[in-house]
Amino acid sequence: MNHTKDGLVIFTANSHPSSRELGKRISERLGVELGKVQVYQETNRETRVQVQESVRGKDVFVIQTVSKDVNTTIMEMLILVYACRTSCARSITGVLPYFPYSKQCKMRKRGSIVSKLIASMMCKAGLTHLITMDLHQKEIQGFFNIPVDNLRASPFLLQYIQEEIPDYRNAVIVAKSPASAKRAQSFAERLRLGIAVIHGEAQDAESDQVDGRHSPPTVKTSRAIHPSMDIPLLIPKEKPPITVVGDVGGRIAIIVDDIIDDVDSFVAAAETLKERGAYKIYVMATHGILSLDAPRFIEESAIDEVVVTNTIPHELQKLQCPKIKTVDISIILSEAIRRIHNGESMSYLFRNIGMDD
Repeated sequence: MNHTKDGLVIFTANSHPSSRELGKRISERLGVELGKVQVYQETNRETRVQVQESVRGKDVFVIQTVSKDVNTTIMEMLILVYACRTSCARSITGVLPYFPYSKQCKMRKRGSIVSKLIASMMCKAGLTHLITMDLHQKEIQGFFNIPVDNLRASPFLLQYIQEEIPDYRNAVIVAKSPASAKRAQSFAERLRLGIAVIHGEAQDAESDQVDGRHSPPTVKTSRAIHPSMDIPLLIPKEKPPITVVGDVGGRIAIIVDDIIDDVDSFVAAAETLKERGAYKIYVMATHGILSLDAPRFIEESAIDEVVVTNTIPHELQKLQCPKIKTVDISIILSEAIRRIHNGESMSYLFRNIGMDD
């Protein structure tokens, strides 16, 4: 293989060996060896990066997958990007399949929009382009002042359903909450299947009112616009009993979402579907974070199989739970890198993708 290919250099920013696997797959598909770089932690936990080859005037692609220590992951990428910038790289493209802190993309009371902060840091460090996959909210692209290509993993998951799930024509696509209904509808329309929505389960913090404007004044003040004006209070939410909108009896249930991390809601959804007559239950998600005891909970649950992509390394979780299966998405990332490096259009990678997908 060529060490560089017409001015193309690929680095992996991860100091953890298991997190470099995706970078190796991409470089093999492109016929380019990974660039020489040292990324490691000092004894005082500071991150140190040493680029060990020239990047002057070259197109640099920095591949970074998120490990358990997400904050170290971010610093590794920022420092490597900045090192390439100060070494006069022509362009620096970040390949970040899972964008960290993506759930913190809305304002909560006295919190902050952390996704915007991360985006600003990456741009300031020197990124000129970002490739990512299935952002938690597509609007995160607006936090950047550089081009962002938000690729989709759904073609790979749809292919898995068609090739690996026997009798998938007897399946129904399930949204475990109304918030996931659009994604479920997209899968169902492409597979020509029915859809079901679980409504009434405990809402997580993210689906509460998050814009910080719902807190009424605790004390009436005399500075009101009009002395007799009373600001109406918002009626508090009352969660209804769990209901399944749609028929799942005697069917295969396929729950779809973008992230699977804390699996409690997925386990609860699987139990509800079993009670309603579903005889087999799959969970499909792009990003398999699977934190803490998620593998054990999945193994002990009514879920038959969890299918995730390799945007995040989860080899350890697969050893703990044989129900977890992996779909490789390195081919679309390598094609995106090739097209950007050659100045080709990216529209081919977004064919048949609508505004709601």
